[in-house]
Amino acid sequence: MLFANIIVDITHEKLDKTFQYIIPAGIEEKIYAGVLVYIPFGRGNRKITGYVIEVTDKAEYDTDKMKYIIDTVDKSVPIETTLIKLAGYIKENYGSTMNQALKTVIPVKVQKKSIENKTIILDIDEKEQEEYRQSFAKKHAVARLRLLNELIINKRLSYRLVTEKLNVTSKTIGDMEKLGILRIERERLYRTPIKNNIKTGYDIILNDTQRRVAEAIEKSDDTVHLIRGVTGSGKTEVYMELIANVLNEGKEAIVLIPEIALTYQTVMRFYKRFGDMVSIVNSKLSAGEKYDQFEMAKEGRVKIMIGPRSAVFTPFRRLGLIIIDEEHEGTYKSEAVPKYHAREVAIYRAREEGAKVVLGSATPSVDSYYRAEKGEYRLYSMAHRAREARLPDVMVADMRIELENGNKTMFSGKLNGLITDRLKKKEQIILFINRRGFAGFVSCRSCGEAMKCPHCDVGLTLHTGRNWGIDNNSVRAGDNKLVCHYCGYTIPMPKNCPNCRSKYIAAFGIGTQKVEESVHKLYPSARVLRMDMDTTAGKDGHEKILSAFANGEADILIGTQMIVKGHDFPNVTLVGVIAADLSLYASDYRASERTFQLLTQAAGRAGRGDKEGAVVIQTYTPENPAIISSSRQDYEEFYNREKIYRTLMEYPPVYHMMAILMTSRDKSLLDEFAEWIKEGIEEYLEENSDNEERLRLIGPADAGISKINDVYRKVYYIKSENYGRLTHIKDFVENILYEEKYKNVAIQYDFNPMSGY
Repeated sequence: MLFANIIVDITHEKLDKTFQYIIPAGIEEKIYAGVLVYIPFGRGNRKITGYVIEVTDKAEYDTDKMKYIIDTVDKSVPIETTLIKLAGYIKENYGSTMNQALKTVIPVKVQKKSIENKTIILDIDEKEQEEYRQSFAKKHAVARLRLLNELIINKRLSYRLVTEKLNVTSKTIGDMEKLGILRIERERLYRTPIKNNIKTGYDIILNDTQRRVAEAIEKSDDTVHLIRGVTGSGKTEVYMELIANVLNEGKEAIVLIPEIALTYQTVMRFYKRFGDMVSIVNSKLSAGEKYDQFEMAKEGRVKIMIGPRSAVFTPFRRLGLIIIDEEHEGTYKSEAVPKYHAREVAIYRAREEGAKVVLGSATPSVDSYYRAEKGEYRLYSMAHRAREARLPDVMVADMRIELENGNKTMFSGKLNGLITDRLKKKEQIILFINRRGFAGFVSCRSCGEAMKCPHCDVGLTLHTGRNWGIDNNSVRAGDNKLVCHYCGYTIPMPKNCPNCRSKYIAAFGIGTQKVEESVHKLYPSARVLRMDMDTTAGKDGHEKILSAFANGEADILIGTQMIVKGHDFPNVTLVGVIAADLSLYASDYRASERTFQLLTQAAGRAGRGDKEGAVVIQTYTPENPAIISSSRQDYEEFYNREKIYRTLMEYPPVYHMMAILMTSRDKSLLDEFAEWIKEGIEEYLEENSDNEERLRLIGPADAGISKINDVYRKVYYIKSENYGRLTHIKDFVENILYEEKYKNVAIQYDFNPMSGY
């Protein structure tokens, strides 16, 4: 006997409330997650519709008291069905409850009050007008008479004008509407986050390479297409050409971008061509704005949605294309449960709805390129920049030699000379460092005590409390503070070491604020902007900084990785990578890949206009293969070496990997639980594995950061060539998690994790 868990409405409040029904014999194959069914509901067994969110063989109640599904609803498939089916896929493949998956795919959790533009219209003839005027005057109905007189003159009045300027209450208006004197015309208004609504026109003609790639994708029957195009090769123009063809077919398109920081420039480029058909969604929108964007998509008022990974759940009814720009970015992987990857979800959705997926990057992820190499994706190459622009000259500065020569600043002689030259020429400069704040860590030079967060197993980061603006004089001073970037714990910077009371306590390492301070000292006349998580905290923080730099209001832009991805500043002719080694030695098997991608993307910001560009990569390990490949802009060299490494070490994409993260405030209970889970998995594999199956079990062990916010963390890794094998192990673990004594231990699953634990 099979059962269906059903929700009767799609609202946030009701997602956690399901009703279980028996699936009648004969219609089992028609019942699946997402299908709309008729069910008897309530004491009167009234016939209503509900969505199946899960099919199971486990009865939650006494079957004698359960009701039967009547039948499936025979009508066109609503968008809710598609999204619920997508939630089912996420639950099965990424490890979460169905309710967690539903809350992920339902874009708007709570319905927001809509905004209306209301107009009051006079609805009686001249004879009735006079009769009511006399009646109101006789009864001293001053407000009614005032409104009627205005309507006789103007025929139509704004509702807001009437209530605010004429001092007529909503009740008075309602009473006159009931009398038939007037009627109210209501027009739904949609909140829009796009402030620049001027469509300036689109006059770009594709070059031969762009045209070849676009036409090949249009004619192909394949679902997934990967474009490897060097920075500045014009991938965005290819995207827009593909979207134009999809729109001509009456379908819709989703464009995923990795960072909110990219939204402004990207939207303006798309808006120039497609106008009001474009909308955006991101975490900076208000709840009302976000609600309206998805409502417009659902109603077909917009045809193109641009946004980060959550935009993949846009409720389009005739989806034709999903584009994932900078597809290599780690932000496409969710860090919260369910830990889905937007690329895999997009591919599943596209196959279900008959759409295509286009992945684009100058530095494709090893995962995607590996699949393209195996023939799972169609691969296209764009090896040259559009408009015959040259790739920048890339130089590597060995900071060990700089130090030997007495240079103790953070700028090599080569970079210093080029910055001075560009400032004289009125050209712009980007300085990139992959760390926000002022310094990496703070410690005492006398006793070696490092300032660590008492709630997390990490060092505190120094923030100076300064916020430099475009104008060098616009400095707001504040106390220096130490901040934990994991739990937010903050304390003032101590004057003495808390351990030995020494005054020799200082910051080590460099961050964006320290780079900014050095720039102001070395180049006092330069106008400087800083862009990191601290300076973009406000709603329009990214847009203000990027538009100011694009408009030439600053000479130097200093920032973290958000400034080196996808931006197009024609007057930038120099990019300096301050410390290329920072991301190279992280405890993560993707560290080399991430470093190569960051350096290559950073280099790609230079020389995108008519002027030639230059890049200086500063490093203490110039012999590192990732740095050598990025300086040569040689993706093939990097990929071939990285594939060998992943094969030898049995890492994704050659092998699949599942991380099981276990957390608890009770360390001894967590240790006991981890061993219990390990023993259970080993017994399961002994009973359910064949001799030829290769599985690697690693751990359990303390996570790299063993405590966050007073919660202890352990991790257990399992590797297999078969992804489905890992999901079966996940299912097994879920089925044994009902031991009462372990109720205070939480567990999460992460398939092919994008970062270490």
